[in-house]
Amino acid sequence: MPAHLTHQHCWSSLPSPSVREAASMYSTAVAIFLVILVAALQSSEPPESSFPYHIPLDPEGILELSWNISYVQDIIHFQLQVQGPRAGVLFGMSDRGEMENADLIVLWTDGNRSYFADAWSDQKGQIHLDAQQDYQLLQVQRTSDGLSLLFKRPFVTCDPKDYLIEDDTVHLVYGILEKPFQSLEAINTSSLNTGLQRVQLLKSEVPTPAMPADVQTIEIQAPDILIPDNETTYWCYVFVLPPDFSEHRRHIIKYEAIVTEGNEALVHHMEVFQCSAEFESIPQYDGFCGSKMEPDRLNYCRHVLAAWALGAKAFYYPEEAGVAFGGVGSSRYLRLEVHYHNPWNIRGRHDSSGIRLYYTDSLRKFNAGIMELGLVYTPVMAIPPQETAFVLTGYCTDKCTMMALPPSGIHIFASQLHTHLTGRKVVTVLARNGQEMKVVNRDNHYSPYFQDIRMLKKIVSVFPGDVLITSCTYNTEDRKLATVGGFGILEEMCVNYVHYYPQTELELCKSAVNDGYLQKYFRQVNSFNNEEVCTCPQASVPEQFTSVPWNSYNRDMLKALYRFAPISMHCNKTSGVSFQGEWNPQPLPEITSTLKEPGPNCPAQQAPSHTNPTVVSAAGAEAES
Repeated sequence: MPAHLTHQHCWSSLPSPSVREAASMYSTAVAIFLVILVAALQSSEPPESSFPYHIPLDPEGILELSWNISYVQDIIHFQLQVQGPRAGVLFGMSDRGEMENADLIVLWTDGNRSYFADAWSDQKGQIHLDAQQDYQLLQVQRTSDGLSLLFKRPFVTCDPKDYLIEDDTVHLVYGILEKPFQSLEAINTSSLNTGLQRVQLLKSEVPTPAMPADVQTIEIQAPDILIPDNETTYWCYVFVLPPDFSEHRRHIIKYEAIVTEGNEALVHHMEVFQCSAEFESIPQYDGFCGSKMEPDRLNYCRHVLAAWALGAKAFYYPEEAGVAFGGVGSSRYLRLEVHYHNPWNIRGRHDSSGIRLYYTDSLRKFNAGIMELGLVYTPVMAIPPQETAFVLTGYCTDKCTMMALPPSGIHIFASQLHTHLTGRKVVTVLARNGQEMKVVNRDNHYSPYFQDIRMLKKIVSVFPGDVLITSCTYNTEDRKLATVGGFGILEEMCVNYVHYYPQTELELCKSAVNDGYLQKYFRQVNSFNNEEVCTCPQASVPEQFTSVPWNSYNRDMLKALYRFAPISMHCNKTSGVSFQGEWNPQPLPEITSTLKEPGPNCPAQQAPSHTNPTVVSAAGAEAES
C-alpha cells in the first residue's frame, strides 16, 4: 500500500498535527475518496425515466436533488449531485425537518475506503446503521465538478426507523461531511453543516394539455429586489396590468415560475393575487409584506390567481376550463408575494423572480373558479397556548351547497391548503348523506413555509347537499397567550382554496363557532375561576381569550365547545353578499360515519436485511461481510 494510504489509515492515532499537516491530510483523504468513487453499481436496474423534478437543497447550490416516481412499483429514484471535493454527504427525511430522529442515507470515507449506508439519527443526532437497508445504492459516479449518487427507495418500507413517503409535504434534511470519519457511529449531525428543504415528492402525474395557437404570456415580476439577509422574508409588489386587459375577458390556462438564475435555493414560494374590483386603484407598493408602510388596500388583494412552491413544475388547467382574467369589472391590480428562505443569511443577492401567466382569447367551455373552505377569519376561533395538536374545524354545510351549487355539481381539480405559523396538519373531507366519502386534500406534514396549488390525483365532484369539512391542527408550544383567528401573521387561519369548474356564484363557504355560545363559554370559565375572566361589554374577544387561565378544565371546555356548539355559516357570493337564508346560528352537520386515515399495510414482523454498510470501490459495490 502506498505510504500516503497507510498514513491516512492510522492518522487518528497520531499526535495532533499542525494546521498545514492537517490540511494536507484532509486534502489527501478527499482525493482518495474521489478516486475510489467510480461507477459503483449495486444493481443494474436503471431508473424508469429521466428525472423531471429538481430542487437545490442548500442555499450555496452544493447539493442538488433530482427524482422520478414509479407509481407502478411505488418507488422513488433519487439522483443527488454534490459539487466540489467533499468527504461525504448525508441526506434524508424527518417529521418536520429536525436532524434528530431522521431517516438517512450516508456516504462517507474513513480516509481509505468509502461506504454507503441506510441509517437513522437518534434524539442526540448520533448516526446509527439501520437494521433494515431499504435505500438501495445504484450508482456513484465522479463528475467534472463533484459526485453524482443514484439510489432508490420504496414509498413504504414498514421499517419503524424509516419515513413514510406520502402525498403531503416532505421535510428533506441534508449534511455535508468535510472530513473523514472512522465509522458511521463517529458521525453526529451537530458537527456537520446541515439544513432542510421542503418539497412534495409524490407529484400528481396529470397529462399535459396542448397549448392553443393564440396563447400569450405576461410576466408578473418585482424589479430588482435586494434579498434581505434574514432567514425568512415575505416581499410584496403591486403589479398593474396593461389598460387593454379591461377591454375583454381572457382565460388563464397555465402558469410557471420565473426564478432569477443563481437564486434557485433562496426563492421558496410565490403567489399572485388579484385585487378587489371595488377599488378603482391600489397604491403602488414594493416592500416587506405586513410592514407598517404597506397600504391597507393590499388586504383586499386576496383572490389567488397562481401559486408556486419549490420543486413544482408548470401548472396547467384542464383542457375544458380556464381562469377568467381581465374584462369589464375585473381589477387590473395584482399583488405578487415572494417568500425568500435564506437560512445562511447570504448578502448582496438581487432578485427579479415572479410568475409567468399563459392566457388565451379563445375562451374554454368552463370558467374555473376558486372557493374558500374552512374557517372564517375571526377571533372567535382560537388555540390555547402550549398546545401540541389542537384541532379547529370549519364547515361548508349541506344547506349552503344545496342553495349555491348547480344540479350537475362542481368538479374540484386542485387545492391549496393555508394556515399561518402554528399550522401543522390540514385536511378537507367530502361527506354525503352523513357519511364521509373521500379526502379532497390532506397534508399531515403541512408547513406554512411551503404552500402551493396541488393538482388532485382524481377530480372530486361535489353535488348539492354535500358537506365539505376542513380541519387544521396547530402547535402553540412556543406561545404564552391564546392565538386567535384573523388576518395577521401571528393570528391563525384554516383555509382550503379549492380550484374547480364550472364557476358558480359561491366563493366562500366557511364557518365559525356561534359568538353567543362562545360568550356562554367565557361566563362558564368565569364562574369557575373567581371572576378572573373579563366579560364586561367593552372587552373584545381577543381580550377575553387573553384573560383565560389555561388550566386543563378550560382547555377541555373550549375543545368541547368547538366540537358540539352551533356555528355561524358564511355562504357568500363573489360580491361578499350571503345567499338568501338564515345562516346564524346553524347546527353542526350530522356525520355518522367517518373515514379512517389509511396506514401502511405491513406484516406483523419484517425480516431485517443485511446490516452492514455497502463498501464503494472501483471494483463495484459490495456489502462488507
